[in-house]
Amino acid sequence: MATAAELDRPASSPEDFRQEVRSWLAENFPPTLKGMDNALASVEGPTEETPEMTAWRRAMGEKGWGVPTWPKEYGGGGLSRADARVLSQEMARAGAWNPIGGMGVMMFGPTLLEYGNEAQKQEHIPPIARGEIRWCQGYSEPNAGSDLANLQTFAEDKGDHYLVNGQKTWTSGGQWADKCFCLVRTDKSDKHRGISFLLIDMDAPGVEVKPIRMISGMSPFCETFFTNVEVPKENLVGKEGEGWTIGKRLLQHERTNLSGGGSRLQPSGPSLADIAKKFVGTDDEGRIADRDLRARIAKWEMDWRAFLLTAMRVQAESKEAGGVSVVSSILKTAGTKLGQERAELLIEIRGLQGLGWEGEGFSEGELASVRAWLFGKATTIYGGSTEVQNNVIAKRILGMLDHQ
Repeated sequence: MATAAELDRPASSPEDFRQEVRSWLAENFPPTLKGMDNALASVEGPTEETPEMTAWRRAMGEKGWGVPTWPKEYGGGGLSRADARVLSQEMARAGAWNPIGGMGVMMFGPTLLEYGNEAQKQEHIPPIARGEIRWCQGYSEPNAGSDLANLQTFAEDKGDHYLVNGQKTWTSGGQWADKCFCLVRTDKSDKHRGISFLLIDMDAPGVEVKPIRMISGMSPFCETFFTNVEVPKENLVGKEGEGWTIGKRLLQHERTNLSGGGSRLQPSGPSLADIAKKFVGTDDEGRIADRDLRARIAKWEMDWRAFLLTAMRVQAESKEAGGVSVVSSILKTAGTKLGQERAELLIEIRGLQGLGWEGEGFSEGELASVRAWLFGKATTIYGGSTEVQNNVIAKRILGMLDHQ
């Protein structure tokens, strides 16, 4: 039986759709943008759009192909998973990248499609699908990190609105965001059932952000303060007390995306082997000269490809079952570990050129690699630390229980 997404467009053969995509990309994707990436997903904040970037974002937004499997009635592409794969393949073939992204696509949008009411979907999903809005996440607090349910930011019922007071930390992109999906406490008598899911405008009176400077030199995170912030009642997603359930579902989307699984068969940029051949050299047979390094790069490549194939399978199975699942904890743990291993290998391969911070003698790519290596240390912490993911895996996947 056809899914709702598959019914959204007239039936055609996969090859017909492939030709449709190929023609549309040739007409709409500016060749000057090849080799660039999605500015909405940048951890360093908004970048200035060129006219070509703006035109490309608007074209993809109008087509709905930035979020190809989301329903058409909310601005998505309404494509089947098979057609979405064809789109992805043809974009890669053309050197095209998706200009629609960020937390609205990765986490909030899929969650709102599942838990939001019709008015909320109509209001919030289309701007996400068109790449017109930035969202940030209000979860962690100074005393509520790994034990997120200990959060204390309080939303007091004032009749037609909530009055929010409290503090969040590690708010990714908070200084650039338009809106925040936030976990707040609406009942102090129950740790988990007292949590609700609230949408807050970042320009509302009483909202203040203070960027946190990282060891990498970037400031992608913020402290966020709420002081008597008035939030309309219609910004409550679900019912009061359902925030913990909704929040956990959103984390599954986040962990799947943070793992890096399913998005591409190779991290962006030159391969490890190509970089090693440049900096280490080659032997008489054209192989990486350092035999031990060659073996470790080969092992990483095999592990990465095995991980991505597993991730693609898990994601397909999850969609058949109605969405992401606790298996996202496995993807997050494995994917972030492999990402850190790749960053370590890059530093080793480049030698002294892999230790630059600023000044002459280092290329832009070499300096970016050092900062990415340092920034990557956080990937096994944010979105739920590896230790937390291991607990989830042990209890909810392996069925292990705590014994006193």
